[in-house]
Amino acid sequence: MRTRTLALAAASGAALLAVSALPAGAQPDPGSAAAPAAATVKEGSVSAADLLAKVSSCSQISNGKYRTDEETSATVPVCGKNGAVFWKADMDIDCDGQVTAACNSDTDPWFQDDTAFHTSGDQPLSAETLPYVVVPSSSSIWNYGSAGIKGGGVVAVIYNNKVEYAVVGDTGPDQIIGEASYATAAALGIDPDPETGGAESGVTYILFKNSSVSPIESHSAAVTAGDALAKQFLQNN
Repeated sequence: MRTRTLALAAASGAALLAVSALPAGAQPDPGSAAAPAAATVKEGSVSAADLLAKVSSCSQISNGKYRTDEETSATVPVCGKNGAVFWKADMDIDCDGQVTAACNSDTDPWFQDDTAFHTSGDQPLSAETLPYVVVPSSSSIWNYGSAGIKGGGVVAVIYNNKVEYAVVGDTGPDQIIGEASYATAAALGIDPDPETGGAESGVTYILFKNSSVSPIESHSAAVTAGDALAKQFLQNN
């Protein structure tokens, strides 16, 4: 859970540019700082383009709109379609939960050693290893629980023509939207540094209503469920 504004590093954009400049079909060096190894792995069989085409228009279900950061104006609605809710925003980095080498009070000035939702063993989630998404805490703008969204629910996160499946893992400020775990960012080729990383825009979050991954910490289960739900989402009118 965060209550801060994120300053994005210029290095993040440079790294993404380096990846996108590769020849067609080429794979970046997994050891390269510009390309986290996970970013080269395709998850599921549904393309980013097909999912984005399905969410090209918004039927707003939130009572108002969200800010992407504390200093920005409220411009982001929560939209509903075909058994899912979605929004298009930035990505701030959530490093909260279990203390790990990448996520701790030394690497993250805003670190908190807990997440809103826990593992099957009742432990905080690991932001470094588990792709998860942060939903705004319930408010007069929108109540995620009333919309069929719950902890462990399946999320398709889309950025730079990549799809990463994640779970709903934490809650954040009730006025701000657009945040995911360290692992989610790394998988999408976004700088995952909790202090300077993230993406300024261009991230789409599709949350599948009434879905659940068990155990919540199983990323492979999220990918299997996410691929099936994404196919169903595309087939629905």
